[in-house]
Amino acid sequence: MEQLAWIGVGVMGAPMAGHLAQHGYPVNAYSRRMEKLLPLAQQYNLKPCKTIAEAVSNADVVFVMVGYPKDVEEVFLGEGGILANVRPGTLVIDMTTSSPALAQRLYDEGKKRGIHVMDAPVSGGDSGAKNAALSIMVGGDHEDFTRALPLFQCMGKAIHHMGPAGCGQHTKACNQICVAGATAAYTEALVYAKKVGLDPNAMLSAISGGAAGSWQINNMAPRVLKGDFAPGFFIKHFVKDMRIIKEECDAKGIDLEMLDSVLGLYEKMIELGHGDQGTQALIEYYER
Repeated sequence: MEQLAWIGVGVMGAPMAGHLAQHGYPVNAYSRRMEKLLPLAQQYNLKPCKTIAEAVSNADVVFVMVGYPKDVEEVFLGEGGILANVRPGTLVIDMTTSSPALAQRLYDEGKKRGIHVMDAPVSGGDSGAKNAALSIMVGGDHEDFTRALPLFQCMGKAIHHMGPAGCGQHTKACNQICVAGATAAYTEALVYAKKVGLDPNAMLSAISGGAAGSWQINNMAPRVLKGDFAPGFFIKHFVKDMRIIKEECDAKGIDLEMLDSVLGLYEKMIELGHGDQGTQALIEYYER
C-alpha cells in the first residue's frame, strides 16, 4: 500500500484526503494551522504533521489542495517545500485550481529532480468532495496518470487525462467559464421570477427538466431559496479562478465578454464583504 501525503485540508481537501484513508491508504496531512488540522485529522483518520517535510519525506504520492497560485508555488518551491523534501520517483499531484503556466513550470522543475508532477484540478464543490463524486481533469504524462488513476477513483467519478502538463488547468478554466455563465443565469432567473410574482420553487421545477436545466440549477439554486450561502465554493476563490482565466486570455488575445461581466459582479461582491460566502450568494448583489 502506497504511503500518501496531503497538503491543505480545506472545505474540499479534508474529505478528499478522508476518502483515500477510507480505502486503506495511510495519509500524512499538513496544514499551516495545526489547530484546524488536528480535529480534521481525527475525523478523517489522517496523521497530522507539523511541517511539509515531515508529511512528504516518506511519501510515494503527494497531493496538494491549497487556495491560490502563490500558495501552490510556496508549498512546491519554498525552502521547506515539497520538491526539496520528496524522494526521486515521487508522484506529486496538484489538485488546486491554479495557473496553467505554473503547472508547466512545476512539471519542468520536478523533471529536473526526477519527480513526477501532475496538475489535476477538480469540479463538483463541497458535495462532490464529500460524496467522492468529483470531476477530475488531469494534465501530465500518461504513465503518471495510469499510476494515479486508482487514487483518483477514490475521490471522483469523471476522471479524464487531458494531455501534457497544464492541460488539466486549461480544462478547469473551461469548466469555470461555464459555471460563471450558469450561475449568473440562474441568479437572474430567480430575480426575475420574484419580481414578476412567480413562485421561485415552482419556476425551478418547471425549467430544470428542459433546455435550461443544469447542475447549478439543480444543486445551487435551491440553496439560494433557502438562504443558504455557506461556501461549497468561496466567492474569493471563484474570483481567483476567473482572474487566472483573464490572464490567460490577455496573454493569448482571447476576448470573453460574458466572463468579464460575471467577474465584475463577483468583484463587487468582494467589495461588499461577501468574499467568504458561497458563489450562490450572488443574488445578494441584486437584492441589495
